[in-house]
Amino acid sequence: MTEAKPFTISKRLVWQAWQKVKANKGAAGIDRQSLADYEVNLSGNLYKLWNRMSSGSYFPPPVMRVDIEKKDGGTRPLGVPTVADRIAQTVVKLIIEPLVEPVFHENSYGYRPHRSALQALAVARKRCWRRDWVIDLDIKGFFDNLDHDLMMKAVRHHIQEPWVLLYIKRWLEAPVDDGKEKITRVKGTPQGGVISPLLANLFMHYAFDHWLERHIPNVWFERYADDAVIHCRTRQEAEFVLEQVRNRLKDCGLALHPIKTKLVYCKDDDRPEKHENTSFDFLSYTFRPRMTRSKYGKFFVSFLPAISKASAQHIRDTIRELAIPTKRSLYSLEELAKLINPIVRGWINYYGKFYPSELKKVLNYVEATLVRWAMGKYKKLRGRKWRASRCLGRVAKKAPLLMAHWRFGCVSAVG
Repeated sequence: MTEAKPFTISKRLVWQAWQKVKANKGAAGIDRQSLADYEVNLSGNLYKLWNRMSSGSYFPPPVMRVDIEKKDGGTRPLGVPTVADRIAQTVVKLIIEPLVEPVFHENSYGYRPHRSALQALAVARKRCWRRDWVIDLDIKGFFDNLDHDLMMKAVRHHIQEPWVLLYIKRWLEAPVDDGKEKITRVKGTPQGGVISPLLANLFMHYAFDHWLERHIPNVWFERYADDAVIHCRTRQEAEFVLEQVRNRLKDCGLALHPIKTKLVYCKDDDRPEKHENTSFDFLSYTFRPRMTRSKYGKFFVSFLPAISKASAQHIRDTIRELAIPTKRSLYSLEELAKLINPIVRGWINYYGKFYPSELKKVLNYVEATLVRWAMGKYKKLRGRKWRASRCLGRVAKKAPLLMAHWRFGCVSAVG
């Protein structure tokens, strides 16, 4: 006779979680076990995980800390759970996401089904036209400073399942291994965990979204995880709202960055006043006054988003790191297309949505890199940049779909 488990967890749910983890790919955690390694004994591994979770004996292993470079030159600590732990977290996410998702605010866009950063940018753009002032919020060390007690209070408000509460608490308290020591965590949730974005959204729903709607309902905002902007009508209103938000977040154990948080004037042709800050970055785009043309052909200044300077430099750095000119003997042009097109398409799909002419300037670097590659590969083009450029231009004319950036209009001149 099979002994009854303290917690009822469906084996099918564990299987569904595995399928999602496999589809999302990802690196190995602290145990160095990859997805391929885990799949060697998939049935046994999934049964073992289900058995431990159902009996209440599952304890998350330490999260492996990896510092990744940010576009601005700094680093961000990323927590990498093991494959098994990602499956366990996905099991819980599949349970709680349908319960909390309907509660979340319409102006929350980060890590939610059927919502995206591009949607948040589109809404922010329209609202910058309608209101003169923006509060550019920067929460200092958001994921590292989430208060565990407040987090669990928010979770308990929506979740009654004892095993879900048990494992969420254990994930919050799981130590971090930085390669030198295991660090016990008394606050925060590792950025990189499957469950972390959902918990962060739940925390910010009550710390920011719901609170702002109740106490200062006249302002507009967009939030993507810990990145948020608030739209105000006057500078006085913006100063008041900023102070209220600062105090609210302080009560929730969070602090605004004293330098990166700022008030921004959305300057355009209809707003001639001068102010200290007339630009801000949001979701890797820079909003600032830009020249544009109306549907009647008239040029005017509007407050618009375009790819940020840091993101543009990141694209150039990524292309440079591929060392394409040195691979002249390894790749044909068709093989280069297979190498770089998936990356370039991603840039075009994201950064080409608003003010695409700025992205074209950046993608011209991709074309310039191909020119250098052609000069090195073909003897008749060596030392003759103009001839290599014309040669690529003729190829682009015959096969315009070969390179992703050609389809975006970044093509060498045809002689």
